[in-house]
Amino acid sequence: MRVGVVVLPEHRWTDALSIWSEVEELGFSHAWTYDHLSWRSLRGGPWYSPVPTLTAAAAATSRITIGTLVTSPNLRHPVTWAQDVMTIDEISGGRFVAGIGAGGGGHDAAVLGMPHLSPSRRHKRFREFIELGDLLLTEKKASYHGEYYTAVDACLAPGCVQRPRVPFAIAAAGRHALALAARYAQIWVTNGDPTRFGELSEKESWAVIRAQREIFEESCHREGRDPALVARMLNGSVIVGDPLSSVERFIDFVGRSRDEGFTDVVIHYPRRSEPFKADHRVFEKIAEVWRPALGEPTPA
Repeated sequence: MRVGVVVLPEHRWTDALSIWSEVEELGFSHAWTYDHLSWRSLRGGPWYSPVPTLTAAAAATSRITIGTLVTSPNLRHPVTWAQDVMTIDEISGGRFVAGIGAGGGGHDAAVLGMPHLSPSRRHKRFREFIELGDLLLTEKKASYHGEYYTAVDACLAPGCVQRPRVPFAIAAAGRHALALAARYAQIWVTNGDPTRFGELSEKESWAVIRAQREIFEESCHREGRDPALVARMLNGSVIVGDPLSSVERFIDFVGRSRDEGFTDVVIHYPRRSEPFKADHRVFEKIAEVWRPALGEPTPA
């Protein structure tokens, strides 16, 4: 089991640098940031761009895996996105994971003046983004003509440090998105039911996740992939709401996640106010004790 931390891009770099360094020094396996122009109740407050943030984090760290949780097609074109991905992978020495989602509604979906997309059309755009992104990061030259995205003889050289490309961490909840994850993802990511973010009870969330897992595994088999070879990641700050309320609470969540077949969990770096308000002392203690408590090996 691997544990990662989401660092919201709300800090001036003088403060963010110490946070990213701390997460690595505490021994967490991976660290992520959001790809939004703003986020829910934090809209209007400080919020920095994920690409330069992750570039700086890549240069400031040496071991930890870093990534977007998750890139939004609301804001990105696959050609320029793929060049960013290739560059951060180079700067990090092959430690980058490209998290990708369908792009939700709200301000990010409207700020560029794009028309509202139905769920089916948003899924089609999501599929095109992944298909073209995969081509761009694996082929020497790529052309693509879709409804939402076009590329003409796009050439990204020298390519990713990681071969054949950086891992994709695909956020998927519904049947069609889970089929995309089964085909293209190296990590499947779920928050449970994205249409009821933070609204479900813990019991309801685990039931949703279990059903998603079954669909994902069925989809992998249809793609000829062994589902056991695809990593699976849960967002603990959404699934249980308070994973940092105590060390015992966190260890229980991680153990339950492992028992449900997940390989990774993420939590949010503790904030002083909601959302994701938590005691930093508990966060530090968790980093110290969760592996021994669950019989997990300590990383070298």
